Amino acid sequence: MMGAGRSYEQEVLVTSRPAGPATLVLSASVARRYYVDARSKLEIAEEFGLSRFKVARLIETARASGLVRIEIGHKGRIDVDLSARIQAAFGLTHAVVVDTTDDDAEPVRTQLGQVAAELLAEITSSEDVLGVAWSRSVGAMARALPRLAAVPVVQLTGAIAMPDGDHSSIDIVRDVARAAGGPAYVFYAPFTLPDAATARALREQREVALALGQLPRVTKAVVGVGAWAAGQSTLYDSAREHDRRALRAVGVCAEVSGVFLSADGEPVRTELRERMIGIDAEQMRTIPEVIAISYGMAKVPATRAALRSGLIDGLVTHTSFAQALLDAT
Repeated sequence: MMGAGRSYEQEVLVTSRPAGPATLVLSASVARRYYVDARSKLEIAEEFGLSRFKVARLIETARASGLVRIEIGHKGRIDVDLSARIQAAFGLTHAVVVDTTDDDAEPVRTQLGQVAAELLAEITSSEDVLGVAWSRSVGAMARALPRLAAVPVVQLTGAIAMPDGDHSSIDIVRDVARAAGGPAYVFYAPFTLPDAATARALREQREVALALGQLPRVTKAVVGVGAWAAGQSTLYDSAREHDRRALRAVGVCAEVSGVFLSADGEPVRTELRERMIGIDAEQMRTIPEVIAISYGMAKVPATRAALRSGLIDGLVTHTSFAQALLDAT
């Protein structure tokens, strides 16, 4: 019922007016008690002599009017809001976005390696078996690792000889194994071979077969993402020009530890795949959690393809890269 002498139209007029100073101060005081002091609505109602309904309405009005703004933030090197948005947008188990304005490859790679090392240490238990693939970013992670749970570490891909002296896949596996204190399943074989027959023969060698035989046991893996373009994939840069052209012709957009993907994330079978030593798409898909470290704006389409593939369950990247991924969805 309306109060005596007040019409329905008058009531609407009163409630629709902008809040006066007294109401603003009251709303701010109630909101402070609720959001900052963590007081219950009943406690606030008793303190201010209001009904619980009135308290709830003041809190709701404070939020709707912008008097109260709720932000989820963390003053540190991780952008927690952007990380959560990436995780939700791509259905990932883990997503960590490093808050940096630096887009220069080397310092970004170092920062991502450090954060990926912290993530791996946090989520690895004594029940896990780790798989590690060669990439510069994974190498940066391996060098930054603290002590891990004592777990086996498995080499996922053959080695690529780098002229700049970067770590090989074997070095990376050994670095991770030293941090873990567990056995290292390594093998001395190149990533790509001149022909399929040689690759088949090498896969049957004892060390190679032993390491590849561990793949069904791997529970967590860390990989890099390469775009199929010059300077964006060590595999591309080490491949013969004939292979580069052939893979472009069949629509290869990205490679994840030698698994070739189209722009829509579908694995692409190629003749080069038959000449490679390492994990394939089917084997990667069975790993419960594969974490990719990716950076550099030129790799955004390739990383989008990797996320679409369903092979990737976690991502460590940086601010501008993460925003570009979201902008394209």
